[in-house]
Amino acid sequence: MARDAQNRSSPRPQGRQIGYARVSTDEQATEAQEIELRSAGCDPIVQEHGSGASRARPALARLLREINAGDTLVVVRLDRLARSVSHLLEVIEDLTLKNAHFRSLRDPIDTTTPQGMFSLQVLGAVAQLERALISERTKAGIQAAKSKGRMPGNPGIREKRPDALAKMTAAQKAAYAHRIQSSADQWLPTVRRMRPDHTWDDISRVLRQRGLDWSPERLRRAVKWMISERFADPALLRKSPPRLPEDRLMTLVAGIYSSNPHLTLREIAVQLERLHERTPRGGTKWSPSSVKNLIDRASRTGLLTATDSTTASSAE
Repeated sequence: MARDAQNRSSPRPQGRQIGYARVSTDEQATEAQEIELRSAGCDPIVQEHGSGASRARPALARLLREINAGDTLVVVRLDRLARSVSHLLEVIEDLTLKNAHFRSLRDPIDTTTPQGMFSLQVLGAVAQLERALISERTKAGIQAAKSKGRMPGNPGIREKRPDALAKMTAAQKAAYAHRIQSSADQWLPTVRRMRPDHTWDDISRVLRQRGLDWSPERLRRAVKWMISERFADPALLRKSPPRLPEDRLMTLVAGIYSSNPHLTLREIAVQLERLHERTPRGGTKWSPSSVKNLIDRASRTGLLTATDSTTASSAE
């Protein structure tokens, strides 16, 4: 009753209520979850088929990238979103960075209410305690093993046995391939738009502005792997041509806008300032009109379509 009264006194954010329905296998159906989410006012509803133990979920990753400030991600139960407290807190942190919210219909977690935030803080404390206990158990296990004359770790690796080293290398390659493939839809489209006109340093800076932690070296290595597996065009590795400073700014602005067409001119200007890019006249403060001039030039040179340019021009 108290929770109902609190919900009535605290109006929900004005953004969308976006439902997320997940089942583990293709044979299962999300229909029951969808009915409950629609009854709670969710529209749209994102469906996912995948294990809750896996964090590689394309539909959830796309939802987190595209969710807007004020929107609320809604699930029927917490286990539909995450199977661990650490994963749940990671998702909620991503939402918080975008000024979005989270709500579980059957659990007391609702980041739009004081009670829901308190429950979330309790979960955070539990996660911190869990990590501390795991660390203590690990240290105690290592100490006990040493007291009995045993060394921690794989004896085959310590002794550099060829079969053990080969297994370790294969496992590392498989883990790397999984990380690259599961995250490619977050960064590869930007690489395709900006290469080879831009340097790897430029692209990694744009990705970091979007919350993706890529160094130029790691990014180039990932693209090289995608090309070796025939998931990407070898032309992405061509050497970037030398460009005049203003031409470089034009392609940089075109790349930022193409990677997120919903950005306004002012938001692009803010991104350029965060990247410490100088204006065409050498200044540090970017105006929307300077951004618009570069976008118009990019449209005339074919870097952006006419539709893109028209959208950008109206997004003051």
